[in-house]
Parts: sequence; structure tokens; C-alpha cells
Amino acid sequence: MTQTANTTLLRVEDLSAWYGAAHILFGVSLDVRRGEVVALMGRNGAGKTTTLKSIMGLMSKWKGKVEFMGQTISGKQPFEIARAGLGFVPEDRRVFTDLTVTENLEVGRQPPRTWPDGSPAHTWKPEDLYTLFPNLGAMQDRPGGQMSGGEQQMLTVARTMMGNPFLVLLDEPSEGVAPVIVEQMAHMILALKEQGVSILLSEQNVHFAELVSDRAYVLEKGQIRYTGSMAELAENEEVRRAYLTV
Repeated sequence: MTQTANTTLLRVEDLSAWYGAAHILFGVSLDVRRGEVVALMGRNGAGKTTTLKSIMGLMSKWKGKVEFMGQTISGKQPFEIARAGLGFVPEDRRVFTDLTVTENLEVGRQPPRTWPDGSPAHTWKPEDLYTLFPNLGAMQDRPGGQMSGGEQQMLTVARTMMGNPFLVLLDEPSEGVAPVIVEQMAHMILALKEQGVSILLSEQNVHFAELVSDRAYVLEKGQIRYTGSMAELAENEEVRRAYLTV
């Protein structure tokens, strides 16, 4: 498969998922193209995180179809999906608290990747990520457990990038972190996009999503209620009031 700017890297079709007897997702379908940032928006409990976990193979009870890079990944183990070049940044960060920043990054290292047409994908090095996140560069020897929540969020993103992913699932990056960190996160997402990385971004903050996203899907009670460009969503007060305001 030749990869172009319009190539669909991730395709999700009719995805449903459950936590025990609780039915969370109801036939969710979406796609993300190469070099695109797509926002998956909705209130708390709408199903955004469950969608990302389902794509990443982290839900035990689900049905539907997920394709990545032209291959079906439905039913594969999370480590197999990660090896294929799909990165996941969870909302709860999960840094290795006893390891330093540098050691956390090394844990995420994977070999360089090439696109199916043979062209090289961007290979991330620690120094690239320290440029992207100067805070991390200033604390390379600090244990993860001695960092603020926002710094841990940066570290989790940076560790994921050490795997040289073609596409990143990014769960609520602006949630619960200081405004200065939110600003750095927006800069980071745009920098990743410039390097050809695609991102599916779970987010509640319309302003943040508007800064970085090309398109948006809006979830409500586990169903897609709206899809369109991010600019159209930002201007559609009716949709935002119905599905996004608290």
C-alpha cells in the first residue's frame, strides 16, 4: 500500500464494547488519515477512553473491526499493536516512578520504521524530545516519581514517541495539567504533525482541540453524534451545547 497524504492509516468500523454487563460503545466508526490530527470529543463518560482502549486491544469484551496500516488488528494483543507502530498515551500516565527520565525513554525505544512504500518514517531520539519538551531536558536524571503531573504527562508522550509510531492515540492530554503545560502539549502535537505523525486525540476542551485538530468526531453515550471539520464544530454552537458543555 503506497502511503500518501490521503491514505487512511486507522479505520474503525462498527465498534462496540462492554465493561462487564455495562454496554459502553454502540457501533462507533471513525478513521484517521496520514498526517492528520483528529479529535474524539465528548463529555466525561461519553466513551472516549473506551474507544481508544478498544483500538489498542485493551478491552476484554468488544466487537467490531479495526484496521491499521491496511492490516486488521482486531483481536491482536496490545504489544503486537504497539510493534505495528500504533502508540498509546493513557490519561493516567503510568510512568516508571523509580526510573529516571532518560531510563523511561529508553524503555519505549523501538527500531526505526519505514512506510510501506519504502520511505523512512521519522526516528525519534531523546535529544529531539528534549528539544520538544525543554522541561524534560532539564531533568534527565530525575526519577519519574519526583515529577509533577504535567511533567509526567510530557514524559509519557515522549516515551511513546521513542517507539517511532506512525499514529498516536492521545487520551485527554490537557486534563488536570497547568495552562503552561497545555500550551506545550499543543505545540508538541503540531510538531509531531509536521513530522508526519497522525494523532487521534481524546479531548473535552474545545479550545485546545481547535488549536491542533483537523477534524472532529463527537461522542455521546457511546455513539458518534457529529462528524465534521474542527472549524465547523467550533462554529456550531448547537452541537457544542448539546454534546460538549457541562
